[in-house]
Amino acid sequence: MTPPRTFVNSPLARIARLVLNKAPRVAMVLGQTVHLSGATREEFLADPEWVAHEEVHLRQVRDLGLLRFLWEYLLESKRVGYYQNKFEVEAREGARLFMQRRRGP
Repeated sequence: MTPPRTFVNSPLARIARLVLNKAPRVAMVLGQTVHLSGATREEFLADPEWVAHEEVHLRQVRDLGLLRFLWEYLLESKRVGYYQNKFEVEAREGARLFMQRRRGP
């Protein structure tokens, strides 16, 4: 699998860190790029579960298109909050399944 394109020290990811109560590190997908704040590309790529989570978001953007994804993501976050947002739930589950397959039976 080709590693995703990243943008380190993204100002938009920095804002997301502040919104998420000064989270120590944030990755967020815009288009087909993972924007990072608080982590280097190497740190991000060294965490397969984190990469798998963001890969789900990259697929969501491809499936819905950027504007529709952003609109639906923001509405969902407003409606149920970040953690219960269906896009986040799907990304966490995708990452969990990836790690389970990686560990094997």
